[in-house]
Amino acid sequence: MAVAYPGEANASTFAALALSFLGLAGAIPTLVSAFFSGALADRYDRKQLMRWVNVLALLATVGIGATLAFQPSNAIPFPGASGFYLPLWVLLLFPLWAAVTVSSTLFRPAFNASVPRFASPSELGVANGLIYSSAAIFAVGAQFTAGAVATGSTLALGLIVPFALLAVGQLCLNDLRIDLAPPKQSAYTSVSASAAEGFRYLWRHKALLEITISALVINFLGAMAFVELGLYVVDWLSLGAAIWVGIITAGATAGSALGTLLVGRISFERNAGRWMIGLTVLEGGMVAALAFTHSIWFAFPIVFAYGIVPGMFLTIFLSTIQATVPDETMGRVFAADEVGSYAMVPPGQFLGGLVTAAVGVGATFLLAGAGIILLGIVMLGLFGSLRRLSFHPRSGVPVASDSPLGAANPVELAP
Repeated sequence: MAVAYPGEANASTFAALALSFLGLAGAIPTLVSAFFSGALADRYDRKQLMRWVNVLALLATVGIGATLAFQPSNAIPFPGASGFYLPLWVLLLFPLWAAVTVSSTLFRPAFNASVPRFASPSELGVANGLIYSSAAIFAVGAQFTAGAVATGSTLALGLIVPFALLAVGQLCLNDLRIDLAPPKQSAYTSVSASAAEGFRYLWRHKALLEITISALVINFLGAMAFVELGLYVVDWLSLGAAIWVGIITAGATAGSALGTLLVGRISFERNAGRWMIGLTVLEGGMVAALAFTHSIWFAFPIVFAYGIVPGMFLTIFLSTIQATVPDETMGRVFAADEVGSYAMVPPGQFLGGLVTAAVGVGATFLLAGAGIILLGIVMLGLFGSLRRLSFHPRSGVPVASDSPLGAANPVELAP
């Protein structure tokens, strides 16, 4: 959005507001698709479902590239700061970006519910680490390459990189030979009724509900800060070239890759909940720390360290769900978490634009980081079921009350 208002006196304010509206444009489609995604993953062949939603992402990427290439510049007045408007090409990005977020939302439950077909409970930490670290390594290369291409040519040409990755993913899905059909459901129900079962499962299993609430707040506050990453690099760090945004983003992604791999080196299974609480506090500290430096030489290592923490959190969370939730329900449990957490990202982005316009980039990162730290303290003090969350690393069965850890009762993840 930094290039949407060349020569405009209020460019920073207008760009922040435009980013917030872009995030909001994906909110309703994300919520709707998240609600149904798990029911689709538990009802239909997960391999076929992933193929079709990946095609949607490919088409949307082509549309975004075409919009950036032609950039119709008609000014559309929008509510906000005095004189605020959206160039027509920015407005056209909204439905295309919504299609991208919908495809991701539909893809994730089907993919995550398929991992236990490849790995036993004791191998899930390593398997998820390898999967997501490999994805992060490719993302690092893609972000750096796309930033370099956009800097040297045009933004539209930079989209060749994500398009190529999506195309390779489609080829891999087409070549996949393993059976990913879900278990047959005992009775036929509507998709909406089937989707609602995921939320009932969350409600019955308190530890899962507490994870979802925590993820909701973390993702909301994280999105509030990092939606303004471009402005953070340009205004706060005083780095004008687009490639620096790619470098900073690549640093966070590289950290995430390391974090996912580190989980395979620790025995987290019997202390899964405690690990997630501690990692939440660390994540908040890293976000807040970015508000105290104007130097890329300090910001880059902080962003790298920040990436490690959510990488570890995600891998522990995924492995715990995959080890303990029944296969026929797993897609819907992941989808219920999508509704409760990832769907809060667009509203967080919208608020981030408003807060940044009001108090500046640095204060936005500080507020978001402090909020995540406070959440970690609340999790430690009030989320007892999450503190006791654990499972046996070989069988996937939740640790019993007479375990050496002294859990007060069998973990609520038990079906």
